[in-house]
Amino acid sequence: MAGGPIDLIQLPGEGGSVILRITGMKHLKESGPVGVLEGEILVDTAFVQGRTPITVSPEDLREWQEALDALDAGHDIAWREHLRGPEVFIERDAEDASAQVTVRDRAESPTSVTVTVPLFDAWFDDAYRRLDLTWRTWPIAED
Repeated sequence: MAGGPIDLIQLPGEGGSVILRITGMKHLKESGPVGVLEGEILVDTAFVQGRTPITVSPEDLREWQEALDALDAGHDIAWREHLRGPEVFIERDAEDASAQVTVRDRAESPTSVTVTVPLFDAWFDDAYRRLDLTWRTWPIAED
């Protein structure tokens, strides 16, 4: 893989971090030319460290774009809610520039972890750049 893994989502904080690292792409035989991205969600806090595998479809990337737009507008978001695999929820704190990020994994283990992270304007610029980089690095076919 040229250039190595890409952190599509990177939410670092003093008390922990949440990262969605894309590590490659695979084509699904049943879907023809449509591919999915493979990766893992990494959660790191002083109390718990964990990782769970994830596949990301073109629709997931479009929904992440919409989630970023909503988050940037000051709304809470749920990404990949009710899908098989990990879900990500981000709740903004109106009083300061922080958010509660919850990763829930119902498929592999009935576990959820919440991390508090800062959300500054520069984070949004970086998040959009990471999304664009992911699309350019792995131009998975859209249905």
